[in-house]
This record gives sequence, structure tokens and C-alpha cells, in this order.
Amino acid sequence: LDIGCGTGSFLEYCKNKGKDVYGIEPNNKAKKVAEKYISKKIDSDIFELDNKKYDTITMWHVLEHIVELYEFIEKLSEKINKNGQLIIAVPNYKSFDAKYYKQYWAAYDVPRHIWHFSKESIRTIFTEKGYKLIQIKPMYFDSFYISMISEKYKSGSNNIIKSFLIGLLSNIYGLLKGEYSSHIYVLEKN
Repeated sequence: LDIGCGTGSFLEYCKNKGKDVYGIEPNNKAKKVAEKYISKKIDSDIFELDNKKYDTITMWHVLEHIVELYEFIEKLSEKINKNGQLIIAVPNYKSFDAKYYKQYWAAYDVPRHIWHFSKESIRTIFTEKGYKLIQIKPMYFDSFYISMISEKYKSGSNNIIKSFLIGLLSNIYGLLKGEYSSHIYVLEKN
């Protein structure tokens, strides 16, 4: 199950690898494209799903948009099999690029981003809900993309070289401190 599946590219990739896929997408235009790619109906909301459970649930930069976070996590827990994996990608407000750009950091993206996470907050929230954190992986390219947008917000110009350097510094900082611009969290339901 891919929550926030967009136009279905990730689902199509997984389907082509022989996986049984399903998606949730609130945007009607994107949902129609995804349905065409995977030849299945896509729901708009996790609360519309039937009683089926999933071995893997993915969310690529979705969790930060969820209004009722704890209610949503409860619903996730109902939809995932025991020992199932939850894979979540979110921006990290403790990254170098976040500290450098401060209020101009594009991943704050208020009001669309309602929540801002760190490694500690993800671990705490999901441990309390019966998950075990298995792995944290960096999203190396996010620092470049977020720095490009942040630089535009901060200076009003597209300074590609400066934003590339800040993105690079952010990844170096991530190597040293373990705090990348965005992380992928792999969690297992107990």
C-alpha cells in the first residue's frame, strides 16, 4: 500500500516487479493517472479502505501533511500485518540545510507541512504505537532539491551553484552527524 501514491509511478514499478499493489491518493487528477498505470481503483483516504491488511505500507513525504496524526497512525496499525513494514520518508528539521536556511527552509512548507520530524520524534511516536525502528536511511538528493528551493525563498534568485554547495555541505554534515535533509525510516509492527 502506497499512501500518497501521486500518479502511481512507484506503484507501477512495484507491480512490474511482481508485487500486488494498492494506493491512496487524495488528488483526483493524479489518482486517475495512477489508476490507469496499475489498472486498479485508488482510494482517496485511508479511512475509505476495506478490511484488507498489507505487508508493506509506504509513505514518501506524506506524514508531515497529516492533520490528525495519531488517529492516522492508529488506522495504519489496523492496516498493516504483524511484522509488516512501514516505510516513511520525511524531511529532517535537524539537518544542516534546515539550520542554514532557518525560516526560509523550503521543507518547513507551512501550512502544508503540519508536522516536522526528527529521528527521535519518529522513534518515540512509532515505538509508543507498537512499532520497532529497524533502519534509518538518508535521502541524499533531497538536500540539493530543498536547498534550491530554499535559496530561491531566501535570496529571490536561482543561485544553482550556492544551493548545490549548501546541499553538498548538508550531506557532509549528515555523514558526520547522522542528520540528513530527509530520512527514510523502516519500521516493523510488533
